[in-house]
Amino acid sequence: MDKSQEIKIRDNDGRREVLDPVRRRYVALTPEEWVRQQVIQYLHHGCGYPLELMQVEAAIALNGLTKRCDVVVYDASVHPVMIVETKKTEVPINQKVIDQACRYNLVLHVPYLMLSNGRQTVCLRVGREEPHLVQVAVPMWEELRQCR
Repeated sequence: MDKSQEIKIRDNDGRREVLDPVRRRYVALTPEEWVRQQVIQYLHHGCGYPLELMQVEAAIALNGLTKRCDVVVYDASVHPVMIVETKKTEVPINQKVIDQACRYNLVLHVPYLMLSNGRQTVCLRVGREEPHLVQVAVPMWEELRQCR
């Protein structure tokens, strides 16, 4: 791993913080944040996703409530194309997590959902005609950037 891929951690008055390259600031290093930062690094360095086309804790209105997507990825035309839901390592990627991402997708209408707890990562393609999910490999940026 080269220096650009390292996750930067600091101690701030006894509180551990991690540099979020999307938000461009240090945030509290929680177990879920650690997974989120690993996923961001993977998407950016491993799959070529531009940091500028990711949004962390993207607010959406769902049934009159404000919810936050862990990460939303946008295509080259700045349309949302992927919801990323991260959980701390101890939380299994199960139907409950899939349902949460699907609820968020009622608002964003993205073609991909990615779910990760750092140990298990699942990427799902959302059917266009019928609402069905198919497990797929995480798409590279070249595939995702024009998928709408």
